[in-house]
Amino acid sequence: MTPMRQLGAAAIALTLGAGGAAAQTLVYCSEGSPEGFDPALYTAGTTFDASSHPIYNQLVQFVTGTTETEPALAESYEASDDGLTYTFHLRPGVQWHSNDLFTPTREFNAEDVIYSFERQMEEGFSGEYFNSMSMGDLIESIEAPDDMTVVFNLTRPEAPFIANMAMDFASIVSKEYADAMEAAGTPEMLNQRPIGTGPFTFVDYQTDAVIRYAANENYWEEGLPKVDNLVFAITPDASVRYQRLQAGECHIMPYPAPADVAAMQEDPNIVVMEQEGLNVGYLAYNTQQPPFDNPDVRRALNMAIDKEAILDVVFQGSGEVATNPIPPTMWSYNEEIEDDSYDPEAARQMLADAGVEDLSMKIWAMPVQRPYNPNARRMAELIQEDFAEIGVDVEIVSYEWGEYLERSSALDRDGAVLLGWTGDNGDPDNFLAVLLGCDGVENSNRAQWCHQPFEDLIQEAKVLTDQEERAELYRQAQVIFKEQAPWATIAHSVVFMPMRPEVEGYVVHPLGGHIFTEVSLAE
Repeated sequence: MTPMRQLGAAAIALTLGAGGAAAQTLVYCSEGSPEGFDPALYTAGTTFDASSHPIYNQLVQFVTGTTETEPALAESYEASDDGLTYTFHLRPGVQWHSNDLFTPTREFNAEDVIYSFERQMEEGFSGEYFNSMSMGDLIESIEAPDDMTVVFNLTRPEAPFIANMAMDFASIVSKEYADAMEAAGTPEMLNQRPIGTGPFTFVDYQTDAVIRYAANENYWEEGLPKVDNLVFAITPDASVRYQRLQAGECHIMPYPAPADVAAMQEDPNIVVMEQEGLNVGYLAYNTQQPPFDNPDVRRALNMAIDKEAILDVVFQGSGEVATNPIPPTMWSYNEEIEDDSYDPEAARQMLADAGVEDLSMKIWAMPVQRPYNPNARRMAELIQEDFAEIGVDVEIVSYEWGEYLERSSALDRDGAVLLGWTGDNGDPDNFLAVLLGCDGVENSNRAQWCHQPFEDLIQEAKVLTDQEERAELYRQAQVIFKEQAPWATIAHSVVFMPMRPEVEGYVVHPLGGHIFTEVSLAE
């Protein structure tokens, strides 16, 4: 069966669901393919949408639509007075999914929690998030006094620890399933045929075409999920997603082309939700490769970028110029910092003063749409034109999304990469430490930037409990960031979510995830 015919079948299921006959099937036209289904291995929102959100749970979870946490696989928890010990009391009666490879013999318990974190602490485990957040240094040990209690012993206080436990990398996987697949000689099944405790069970995945899920009939949250089936119809092109939404082939689509938003808002058969995004789009220089190891060169290039033109052409008014590496809606945002001025002549002179002539470089353009960058190819072309004005020759390159993320983390990567970030836990640490900290080099820190004065500030801020004290340190860190210029900060954007009018219960999540647990279809 071809992908198009499969999508047609999905559209038929959509029509039946909306009409109230038989089972309800929610179809989501996703913008890209997941890298895999084990969320501990990745950082991309596309992957989390397809893995951690439908299939897994964490000890605590974010209330959809907020950055507040609530109990999930842990019914409750408490912290010691010194902030070095967290005790989680696990929820009894939570059942694991099953598939044709595995039938669980027990319910979720402390063994699974310990395995989910200790595997990420093992040398050689390629967990980008865990490593970038210094979790291996933070967690001294994990203990289980009994089957339903887990104790985390930390090496230092960590202000965002509970919020971190709600993040996607902290999804709990089945140790029994992992052991069974290891014994069978197929450990990769943990990533390809996922087993979780979440609202939907994984049914199948046709690469780059469609992912199917079924409601978890034994889900621990009563009354959820609200639809019987969930389908991800993978549709990389924004205009095609729009056509499929109009045709009723999907119920919800992300990342519309900015040029289409006005027409969508006028269409009575489409509802467009919008929310100011907790995000930033940026161009990250490889600061370990000359001449980008020179802050003067990076600042010169930043001064050559006409951000207002990018806002007009790429975002079409649905965003604002980014000055800092965190969005202005986040606490600790430093409002006193002035952005780089757009001054090509001064930029040309700065390059000359730095001894840089006839510079040729690559700009990497993402192959997928994101709120913080709805059209990376066009953005790269605009920057290419800007840099040409100061005598810099740019080659634009791109790769398939998974390869793009892998290649762009290499220490010897050439040039600068277009990327961005939507906050995962509402804490500045999630931007400043994950994206710019020393532990993120070769992982989520695509600038490969490790600058000790900056690092000292963000590490000190982690251990403080007073938010204003932390905020002051983060404000100082933003000053250093601007002086050192490992990125060109481009934009913060508004997030638009178009959907069919029969969709009920969808909430735009400030942390960027697309979550369908509480979504239903009107009959």
